[in-house]
Amino acid sequence: MTEPRAMVPERRGLTPSQTVGPFLHVGLPWPDGPHVVPEGTPGAVWITGTVYDGDGVPIPDAVVETWQADPEGRFDHPDDPRGSARSQVEGFRGFGRCPTDEDGRYAVHTVRPGSLPCPDGSTEAPHVNVSVLGRGLLDRVVTRIYFPGDDANHTDPVLCAVPEERRHTLIAAPDGDGFRFDIWLQGDRETVFFAL
Repeated sequence: MTEPRAMVPERRGLTPSQTVGPFLHVGLPWPDGPHVVPEGTPGAVWITGTVYDGDGVPIPDAVVETWQADPEGRFDHPDDPRGSARSQVEGFRGFGRCPTDEDGRYAVHTVRPGSLPCPDGSTEAPHVNVSVLGRGLLDRVVTRIYFPGDDANHTDPVLCAVPEERRHTLIAAPDGDGFRFDIWLQGDRETVFFAL
């Protein structure tokens, strides 16, 4: 009887790293994805911007997703601690998804959200939650868009937790009838992202 040979693992090359793109640019969007509210909704605004890499090069195959409360600060979702509430804004769905174009630009048509109550009795300033997916990212990155000039920005617990010299990366700029919010994934101008 011969003795069994020890199993020696076969050497193989490194497994390619996996990222969330670029296939997501063609697989995730849908035709009216950028419309959180329908065209013609009273008070609606466009939030536009460009997604940049660390060298300032626009990313043409990213996807920007948004999730937000309605103007009354409510979600039509069972996880809203006050209970699910249908928005008074006709056609408001609270969620948007827009692929970037060949110049790295995105646009989301929405309404300004209302303030949100915190469990401790404080209030979060009106904001839009944003996820960015793209090639080279191992997972989505998550940030927020706050609105300029809102007094609640001064007491928002999340915004106030960000070092003061970095807060500007979370505040949109007025742009015509809407707002501009560029997203920098790395570099000196990197947008503040949150670990969830």
